[in-house]
Amino acid sequence: MPFGNSHNQVKLRFSSAEEFPDLSQHNNHMAKVLTPQMYERLRGKQTPSGFTLDDVIQTGVDNPGHPFIMTVGCVAGDEETYEVFKELLDPVIQDRHGGYKPTDKHRTDLNPAHLKGGDDLDPNYVLSSRVRTGRSIRGFCLPPHCSRGERRAVEKLSIEALASLTGDLKGRYYALKNMTEAEQQQLIDDHFLFDKPVSPLLLASGMARDWPDARGIWHNDNKTFLVWVNEEDHLRVISMQKGGNMKEVFERFCTGLTKIETLFKERGHAIMWNEHLGYVLTCPSNLGTGLRAGVHVKLPRMSKSPQFEEVLKRMRLQKRGTGGVDTAAVGGVFDISNADRLGFSEVELVQMVVDGVRLLVDMEKRLEKGQAIDDLMPAQK
Repeated sequence: MPFGNSHNQVKLRFSSAEEFPDLSQHNNHMAKVLTPQMYERLRGKQTPSGFTLDDVIQTGVDNPGHPFIMTVGCVAGDEETYEVFKELLDPVIQDRHGGYKPTDKHRTDLNPAHLKGGDDLDPNYVLSSRVRTGRSIRGFCLPPHCSRGERRAVEKLSIEALASLTGDLKGRYYALKNMTEAEQQQLIDDHFLFDKPVSPLLLASGMARDWPDARGIWHNDNKTFLVWVNEEDHLRVISMQKGGNMKEVFERFCTGLTKIETLFKERGHAIMWNEHLGYVLTCPSNLGTGLRAGVHVKLPRMSKSPQFEEVLKRMRLQKRGTGGVDTAAVGGVFDISNADRLGFSEVELVQMVVDGVRLLVDMEKRLEKGQAIDDLMPAQK
């Protein structure tokens, strides 16, 4: 990051104790793992592109965390960050991803034929379905650390690759900085637009530098397949549609992703992936699949049931309001999605959502009739 590594040598004139951050009030994974001794061992290191330990941890130093939500507190600046600073990042990953060990191998499965069901979720309850992930392009620094030229090169490559998509994936690209008022309003109405990050977690990591330069949105003509360019990751890929046909959404997701990956390879750029971490992304919380499969589902009765939280936990699901991560549910409508990212394949995670949401809807229907749901309680997945 421009405000980190340029004077890393100057920092080394001070002792490690003089440079060690005050983490006494912090509740994040980085603060839990980082000790003064580890800081001393790692602070002189940097990745080939110059990303340092202080760059990795800055967002976690500036954002102590939430009393109830354990944030990650660190980011990667390039693909090598996870290797050079593994002494810090391996335990953070293990902590964040339910005991995922440094020796574990991640499974990738983007074959939609392996999904069982998913086209049978009741549209009277399931209002919309979406699957999203991120992708990083090998050979470029990640958004916290990339230069303007790198970011523009990622945008140029993305525009070329996405322009080659055909059939129901054919679409167009909108650069944030060249958008007309009408285009902007249309994208806001479609809930497609991403704005300059205001989250201190993203700002402190350097992701919003030079905004809106080389940022943009691509979507297909049907508005069911969407790619964000140069937001938190090089690419954020989203497949979505109204109703409960998660199978269709996942098929489009897999087809589109595979095509995009091929198009980048043809241009001499692989996607960052390895067999331990799966797909490599900016935030350690998104490693592995980077996948969040979610539905907006009406559960006015079930959500008031004392068993609601327990069902979610057993099915490895999480809930949030429909406006995003920090929002409350309105009218009993929740965004229900998979809690895991790493250690399970894409198919396994979408399967958990399909099975879990089907069960929650069955429970909701029972409660409407005033019937008990105890016999439907699932075993822990």
